[in-house]
Amino acid sequence: MAEPLLVVDAANVVGSKPDGWWRDRAGAAARLRDALVPINADGLPDLPGPVEVVLVVEGRARHTEPVPGVRVESAPGSGDDEIVAVVAREGAGRRVVVVTADRGLRDRVTALGAEVRGPSSVPR
Repeated sequence: MAEPLLVVDAANVVGSKPDGWWRDRAGAAARLRDALVPINADGLPDLPGPVEVVLVVEGRARHTEPVPGVRVESAPGSGDDEIVAVVAREGAGRRVVVVTADRGLRDRVTALGAEVRGPSSVPR
């Protein structure tokens, strides 16, 4: 069976913590990316590693580079649309968990068979 897939909505997760992220959106996305690296090997409490981790970025954070352990997908438009595309394209035959608090996005990805966790489920 394929590794579980964890897809993180960068804008939503970053925006869930009022720490001044709006002054440096790209920097906030890079800090989130770096905090996600251990999940690749260690997983999460209910999602044992190894886990393929995908961070979906948009807008001013669009140029965030990947690092070993975290693939970065830059949304050409809507980050939500890109997340749905990743789940649809890569989710068949594997456990998929999407991290977001966006209700509309939650509905879209659960319709594709994904599970959803809130922003506090990942380190930020």
